[in-house]
Amino acid sequence: MEKLTAAGATKIFSEKQSGLDKDRPELARCLEWVREGDTLLITKLDRLARSAVHLHQIAEELDRKGVGFKVLDDASLDTTTRTGKLVFGILASIAQFETELRKERQMEGIAKAKAKAEKAGAPWITGRPTTLNHDEIRKLRTGGLSVRQIAKEVGCSPSAVQKVLKAGEA
Repeated sequence: MEKLTAAGATKIFSEKQSGLDKDRPELARCLEWVREGDTLLITKLDRLARSAVHLHQIAEELDRKGVGFKVLDDASLDTTTRTGKLVFGILASIAQFETELRKERQMEGIAKAKAKAEKAGAPWITGRPTTLNHDEIRKLRTGGLSVRQIAKEVGCSPSAVQKVLKAGEA
């Protein structure tokens, strides 16, 4: 509060909730209150938003309203200057790049897991039937198949077969 007052803040909004909280009434009031020509001052970037996406949503809203944005503990983040806008844009680009890289890696990992599951004959990893035919599982077991063989035959995990067999014992 002292830093904000010392920096010239005339109206201060404060809330105890985390930046992760979706319901932040004071932030909403602040964003509604600011007008063209104002500058939103914050002490630290993590006090405003916890994700790059949320930060950029806020920054875009401020920009549409003609409101500047300054981070007191990081003078390079000041959208009221050309250099500050550049730095903010670079940070935005880096955040977007990292998000896209994570998504690509995730999709590659999913594809590898599916390929590995199909090669190993484990269809339960790529999708399993919504309902298991308990009678068929018991019949296959009576026929001498192992739990793993049954799982492969009916397209589910061995643990699902074990649950069906155990339920039949009770």
